[in-house]
Amino acid sequence: MEDKKEKKAQEFSSSDIFGKHEDKSNADSQKIFLNQTNTVLADIEATLDHISVDSPRLESGHGLQLKSFEDFKAILEVSLAINSSLVLDDILQIVMKKAIDIVSAQRGFIMLLDDNKLKFRAAYDINNEKGLDQDIRISSSIANRVATSGQSIYISDAQADQKYADLRSVIELNLHSIMCVPLKIKNNIIGLIYLDNSVPSPPFLKPDLLLIELLAQQAAHAIYNATLYDHLYDIKEFNEKVVNNSPVGIIVINSNYEIVSMNDASLRAIQKNRDDITFLAPGEMPTRLLSLIPKTEKVRWRQMLDIALTTNQPFEDARYFYNTDYDEKVLSIRITPISKLPYGGDGLILTIEDITEKIIMEKYVILSEKLVARGEMASSIGHELNNYLAIIGNNAEILRHNLKRKQIKKATENARQIIENVTKMKRFTDGMMDFSKLETDITPYDIRTLIDELLFTLKALSRFKKVIFSIEIEPDLSKVAVDIGQIQQVLMNLLYNSAEAIEKRILDMNENENSTYKGKIKIEVKSSGKVNQIVISVKDNGIGMSDEIKAKIFQPHFTTKETGHGLGLANCKTIIRNHKGEITVTSSPGEGTEFKIFLPTAESE
Repeated sequence: MEDKKEKKAQEFSSSDIFGKHEDKSNADSQKIFLNQTNTVLADIEATLDHISVDSPRLESGHGLQLKSFEDFKAILEVSLAINSSLVLDDILQIVMKKAIDIVSAQRGFIMLLDDNKLKFRAAYDINNEKGLDQDIRISSSIANRVATSGQSIYISDAQADQKYADLRSVIELNLHSIMCVPLKIKNNIIGLIYLDNSVPSPPFLKPDLLLIELLAQQAAHAIYNATLYDHLYDIKEFNEKVVNNSPVGIIVINSNYEIVSMNDASLRAIQKNRDDITFLAPGEMPTRLLSLIPKTEKVRWRQMLDIALTTNQPFEDARYFYNTDYDEKVLSIRITPISKLPYGGDGLILTIEDITEKIIMEKYVILSEKLVARGEMASSIGHELNNYLAIIGNNAEILRHNLKRKQIKKATENARQIIENVTKMKRFTDGMMDFSKLETDITPYDIRTLIDELLFTLKALSRFKKVIFSIEIEPDLSKVAVDIGQIQQVLMNLLYNSAEAIEKRILDMNENENSTYKGKIKIEVKSSGKVNQIVISVKDNGIGMSDEIKAKIFQPHFTTKETGHGLGLANCKTIIRNHKGEITVTSSPGEGTEFKIFLPTAESE
């Protein structure tokens, strides 16, 4: 994680700003004026002027003025260096080494408060380069006093100072000069800088303290900013982990459809690899979202994105049937406008949930309920038919005896009863297959969703495996007023017939024709040209039919199938009629067939 932070924190060397200082005889030429620089440097100049009042080494004289320049240069270098980085460890090391250089200390430490306890974060010892790995011993009583009071402490000669000479740390470490300066943001103490020497010369002086206090002032702000950066970076890392581990796909794009971010779930939903994606960043050519979408789906995706961008309102498709070119998925998509993206501009957040398994389970539940209902219906039907069969059976048995006894009148009655009950059975079974008596549950429904839901189920069936489907649905169509189950039943019947017509054409072809033929079914939905009406076209390139057959296909009990009952298309016509619609057919032998269904929209109801 540190490597990532370092990449984000842009650093530069102060040596690029300060070249080698050339010694000039004219002292005035060495004076640096900061009146026209930024506020930070002006504050440094003011502090140095204050220091010079009490500092012997800042008095006039060529050598002393050189020392003044070096002090100022060191403070300015530190200010520039620490404010050009957001990496906390780098800032601490820069401050530590410069503090030691300024006062010629042997050891230096930076401690930061963590849960009101001082913890070592940087260490430097000119006699030991192990840093924080060494066993650190300092005057903890002085450090604690500074951390508590917020007041700096400097001691030029602790061995001779009665106030400090008896301290255990002074005696055991043979300390002579000690300096401890708080790191403060406004009046809040965040840590301290601790310096010491175990040799008498050079001693720490009052001007040294003022310089280190100036350094501490600059360092405290840089340390605080770096700490905030660390905290924000950790939050960012945490949020990225949460987003990446979310089961819901999340994609952020700008107004040019360029991808800003994308989590793993979204990649799985559209079946792409992270290596295929280049995110929006300076100097990069970002991937456009639409370039990841299959050609057959691009128009729909562009429509959804454009609606959300132009209206600045959320857009939702709770059941989007998505063809990945490999398989069919059902996605729940919500698109929400968002402002102030990274690198500027507005864009969209897409949340994508793969609900394929959920839809499949729903269909299994519905199927189970239907099977239960059919079981109950079968039981009821069986009971009713058994009543008729019991009467027929009894009369047949009596009829046999009456014929043996030559009781023709009774035998004739028995035969009448048998014929009558057979007729009742036929009316009963015909009535069961008569869709005209079904009640319709009309509701406004999106025709695209209705078709997508049906195809999602049918495409998995073996009879459609070799069929190429093409779907064209006019955008922004009004909802239709339909009984969903009944209209899906009509479309399913037409699609079954198309698949069988394609199979028949394949069987009738010779080997050469068969090698180039591709069975195709096209479903097209558009406005019919009439007010509040749409037309659904189901067209195949199957075997087609003659005019003679075409004239009879909607008649009850007419069939060209060996095992058919001839009620499929008759019931389709009845259902469409019950919906105040119309169904038509055009067909030619060897050219395929097209059924058109005209239905009213919800506005017409």
